[in-house]
Amino acid sequence: DVKSGSYTVLQVVEALGSSLENPEPRTRERGIQLLSQVLLQCHSLLLEKEVVHLILFYENRLKDHHLVIPSVLRGLRALSLCVTLPPGLAVSVLKAIFQEVHVQSLPQVDRHTVYSIITNFMRTREEELKGLGADFTFGFIQVMDGEKDPRNLLVAFRIVHDLISRDYSLGPFVEELFEVTSCYFPIDFTPPPNDPHGIQRDDLILSLRAVLASTPRFAEFLLPLLIEKVDSEILSAKLDSLQTLNACCAVYGQKELKDFLPSLWASIRREVFQTASERVEAEGLAALHSLTACLSRSVLRADAEDLLDFFLSNILQDCRHHLCEPDMKLVWPSAKLLQAAAGASARACHHITSNVLPLLLEQFHKHSQSNQRRTILEMILGFLKLQQKWSSEDKGERPLSAFKDQLCSLVFTALTDPNTQLQLVGIRTLTVLGAQPDLLSPGDLELAVGHLYRLSFLEEDAQSCRVAALEASGTLATLYPAAFSSHLVPKLAEELCVGESDLAREDGSTKRSRHLHCLQALSAVSTHPSIVKETLPLLLQHLCQVNQGNVVAEPSEVIAVCQSLQRVAEKCQLDPESCWYFHQTAIPCLLALAVQASMPEKEHSIMRKVLLEDEVLAAMVSVIGTATTHLSPDLAAQSVACIVPLFLDGNISFLPENSFPCRFQPFQDGSSGQRRLVALLMAFVCSLPRNVEIPQLNQLMQELLELSCCQGCPFSSTAAAKCFAGLLNKHPAGQQLDEFLQLAVDKVEAGLGSGAHRSQAFTLLLWVTKALVLRYHPLSSCLTDRLMGLLSDSELGPKAADGFSLLMSDCTDVLTRAGHADVRIMFRQRFFTDNVPALVQGFHAAPQDVKPNYLKGLSHVLNRLPKPVLLPELPTLLSLLLEALSCPDCVVQLSTLSCLQPLLLEAPQVMSLHVDTLVTKFLNLSSSPSMAVRIAALQCMHALTRLPTPVLLPYKPQVIRALAKPLDDKKRLVRKEAVSARGEWFLLGSPGS
Repeated sequence: DVKSGSYTVLQVVEALGSSLENPEPRTRERGIQLLSQVLLQCHSLLLEKEVVHLILFYENRLKDHHLVIPSVLRGLRALSLCVTLPPGLAVSVLKAIFQEVHVQSLPQVDRHTVYSIITNFMRTREEELKGLGADFTFGFIQVMDGEKDPRNLLVAFRIVHDLISRDYSLGPFVEELFEVTSCYFPIDFTPPPNDPHGIQRDDLILSLRAVLASTPRFAEFLLPLLIEKVDSEILSAKLDSLQTLNACCAVYGQKELKDFLPSLWASIRREVFQTASERVEAEGLAALHSLTACLSRSVLRADAEDLLDFFLSNILQDCRHHLCEPDMKLVWPSAKLLQAAAGASARACHHITSNVLPLLLEQFHKHSQSNQRRTILEMILGFLKLQQKWSSEDKGERPLSAFKDQLCSLVFTALTDPNTQLQLVGIRTLTVLGAQPDLLSPGDLELAVGHLYRLSFLEEDAQSCRVAALEASGTLATLYPAAFSSHLVPKLAEELCVGESDLAREDGSTKRSRHLHCLQALSAVSTHPSIVKETLPLLLQHLCQVNQGNVVAEPSEVIAVCQSLQRVAEKCQLDPESCWYFHQTAIPCLLALAVQASMPEKEHSIMRKVLLEDEVLAAMVSVIGTATTHLSPDLAAQSVACIVPLFLDGNISFLPENSFPCRFQPFQDGSSGQRRLVALLMAFVCSLPRNVEIPQLNQLMQELLELSCCQGCPFSSTAAAKCFAGLLNKHPAGQQLDEFLQLAVDKVEAGLGSGAHRSQAFTLLLWVTKALVLRYHPLSSCLTDRLMGLLSDSELGPKAADGFSLLMSDCTDVLTRAGHADVRIMFRQRFFTDNVPALVQGFHAAPQDVKPNYLKGLSHVLNRLPKPVLLPELPTLLSLLLEALSCPDCVVQLSTLSCLQPLLLEAPQVMSLHVDTLVTKFLNLSSSPSMAVRIAALQCMHALTRLPTPVLLPYKPQVIRALAKPLDDKKRLVRKEAVSARGEWFLLGSPGS
């Protein structure tokens, strides 16, 4: 009635008069309770005069019997939400509560009501409450004092934080406010099991920390408390205290820290030197970093003491001598402390580095063992990284300049040491040195490049050094392109062009290894546009020599050249100018070489045919795709205007060497070699941005469609199908796309109906389906149904089952996000939802001889599905997965095992219901003829131990006996998995397992 306007709240009060004035407290309580419930629902409708009368009434009732107080407080909470509350009444209410109510004697819910009233008034009547001055703070201290419930503490801590952060007057009650909150530090709270409120220990810790670290006025009380807790034996107290100190340093200054610095440093030093906990050590170092940063940013008066120098001098005094100890026992803890302080500011870094670096340089030469030298060099590296961090901010200071000759000498000593680990640290140090200006002279650079060249050709037993040297070369080449162009690229060019006569004394494997390392080094240093203009022609020239038969090469060596070209293309993607240079230089050259190799020769040329092999063309596809994806639309349009006419019209005018013995016509009855080059066309057009218009598109799509169903060369027909699908995927919706799709469907149906072209038509169907599935095209469901229907086909059924793997997988050459394909983010989930029910239904209805095809298709879909999507469907699909394990097809078994293993970890309760079947099938498959299946089955046996122990214990003896057999497997990887799985089963049920 009040909500509808039929009654006013004051009329409700009048109607409740007999109850509100009843001499019996319980009756009065029921009357006030009803009125408060009305107010909680109708407070937004109250008029100002009604609020005034109600406030006066409720304030008076705070003096009533204790049974009445909870309902009175609920009424006041409702009134605290009124927007029509007149000025002055908020202060009046709070004074009445502070004076009349002993809050801590109330139940938890009523205490929470009081905190809510205070919170509401602080949010809406801040200026009025500030008018109370320190009386408000004192009143709240009385309210909070003794609070124990975590739900109330979270609200109370928030109120204290607001008191401080919103600049309420604390008056003489700073210490009292600190005491009433710090009594909870450190938080010792464990939430009860099945706690409906969801309050965690960390919630209270963070809330209290926000209070304690909110004002410097707490410093004189808080810092002694923190030191006491850090020095205690309780791990959680140490961690909480160090983290709180870290937070306090953000608001403290030198004034607050001055008297406590020696004690703080002593406590932190002891924790880092003596602690057995890595977490305590990490927090101690973080606190030291924050202390130093706090001292660094404090503004000094001219006559003030520089506490930073004093503090750093103490740190140096306590740590320096440990750096010189022969046993090096406390070297690393000392270095960590020094680096934590040095990392806080440029001034701290300069102070510490200038004192420590000479000492470490001296120690490096005093020690002769490689391991000791490595430790010292790692410490030096840490200080150099810190100096690098601050050098960009403080460009005037160059503290390392005085040590540059010693540092370079030390690094070169490390690079020539036979110890691989010392060499690795030397390479990292050289990289950091080179990143800082003016530390490497031209002579040092030449020496550095020479060392990196040597390290780039280390053999397999030092592969980590070789990889690190290549990475360092790439980093430094960006900074010093001239040095690498002058001193490294010529050496690599010479190495690449070494004749067979020079290598006659080397065995074939050594020659191939050096050749591979040279290619990797050329690609590694191609990080600067000027260097790319030198390395790219070298790589292309080497490829040309292969094509001309001047260099005897295996397909693997040609692939290695292409892989180097691809790495260069990836580096060029970061710079538009380099990207275009690579594209317009490398792509015409690669196409010219491929076209030349595809031409018929009078004399049979084995070397030229190497370029036409499947794996070599696949490597060239990667190069072309990588070089195309980052082109701007304008430049891509220039390129497509040349490359598409090359394949459709034989227009070779843009190729660097275009005198061929016959025309290049891969689509017009071209030779088998020419048709294979459609893969290169696919790499280009399927990597273009979507807004690039492709010339002669109708003709191109028709030619691709025809070639996709041609016999004689599966590589060519598959490449054509993939190219057609890639273009379909990117084509905008409309009439032209519908026409292309109709042509494709007609071609597929015609091909599936004739025996000669069924395999090619199926491949076309598969790729077109994938192109449409990725972009959520409506026709994708029809094509997927057609594919599903082929599972029952005696000839194409197994291929159709494997096709589901392709539909759910990511491709590397076409239909990729990097290649600008239209790939929807949830396409796998949608495919699962739309098609798995039909797969399951088809399995149940299928004849026995084709059921494995359905199982294989299903396992491929489930194996590539995100596990959070699969888990809810697991109970209905698990029986089918278990049946798939009995399928004789190893591919089905392996795919199913791969699907089940993570489910054992993520859905143990569901899997436990089938433990008997799982144990039996996994043990049977651990003896499979396929090594991959044996390994996967043993991994699943291992994962089974994550199921509830009581479920597994009855099977323990059987499993341990059965797993003894694969311990003698002839394959090492199988034996390794058997040992791991059997060990877990042995431990099952033992204490602490």
